[in-house]
Amino acid sequence: MKDTPFDMAGETVLITGGGTGLGKQFASVLAAAGARVILCARRVDKLQETVAHIREQEGDAHAIPMDVTDGDSVAAGFKQCLDISPVTVLVNNAGLAGESMLLSMPEEEWDSVVNTNLKGAWLVARAAAQQMIDHDRSGAIINIASVLGSSVQKGTAAYAAAKSGVVHLTRAMALEWARYGIRVNAIAPGYYRTDMAEGYLDSPLGQQLLKRIPQRRLGAPAEMDGAILMLASSASTYMTGSVVTVDGGLGLSIV
Repeated sequence: MKDTPFDMAGETVLITGGGTGLGKQFASVLAAAGARVILCARRVDKLQETVAHIREQEGDAHAIPMDVTDGDSVAAGFKQCLDISPVTVLVNNAGLAGESMLLSMPEEEWDSVVNTNLKGAWLVARAAAQQMIDHDRSGAIINIASVLGSSVQKGTAAYAAAKSGVVHLTRAMALEWARYGIRVNAIAPGYYRTDMAEGYLDSPLGQQLLKRIPQRRLGAPAEMDGAILMLASSASTYMTGSVVTVDGGLGLSIV
């Protein structure tokens, strides 16, 4: 029996985009709670750095290369997971931002942003759910959406459209997979100083955005710990299809 509702002992958590930014923070906090974490991304060097950091803290961490936009790569990654342990929790975190306005956006940029954020979320969640079902395990899937999944601003149309899709995809997955004991929820972060967001935050538009955050500051990655622990653990066993927003109030003021 687990000591607390937030105890992750015995769980195997796969985290896409786990080598940097919020993914690295998710991996660290879940490993500290007792989970075995498997980090996946295309940049294996960054994954190995995070794995080394977690192991230094006596955590159980592993790295597997995966391109979330490639179904064959996703399938190969989940097959490798079986050599470690079947996945019981997924944090669908891989993401890619775009900065072009719609009229000037190259088609390749649209495809890259939408495929990474939306298609990738579907491919990885589908593989995770199938592995849970095949091993007769209930589980949890957490899709990382965005405050821009419900609000819009100039210059982020492809990203906002994809993250809006992630929100509805989360609800559809929750509805279809509840029968298997799989809970599917989403987190909608605001802006944090991560590798993906840094360029935008330092731009004139980013500086204007900062002034519109009611708390008047960016989020610290550790301020996501409560949300990820709640949704990944038994603390949220009666939650599915929910979206937890962690944005300093930004979504209240975006127009």
